[in-house]
Amino acid sequence: MEAKAYLKYARISPRKVQIVLDLIRGKDVATAMGILKNTPRAASELLIKLLNSAIANAENNFHMDATKLYVSECFVCQGPTLKRIMPRAKGSADRILKRTSHVTLAVKERD
Repeated sequence: MEAKAYLKYARISPRKVQIVLDLIRGKDVATAMGILKNTPRAASELLIKLLNSAIANAENNFHMDATKLYVSECFVCQGPTLKRIMPRAKGSADRILKRTSHVTLAVKERD
């Protein structure tokens, strides 16, 4: 049995989130929280909140022990892309792609 938490439509590129998720995959929650708190990336703040939510879901909904939890699964998918325009020289324009992410994080109890 695993407890999941989702973060949808986060205004950060999936590539940036993936780098931080690779650091915490398979680690126990205390270690993962320490890694996230000491990683100077924009995605770290979002993932700290998501990990806290997954831990709370495990404790309250599935009656798991918080000290035995580990990050069993974590991945990011691309959400919808916001298309914006930046004016350029001679009346032309460039397209700016503001990417969004859907992040899924699951925790399980170690045996």
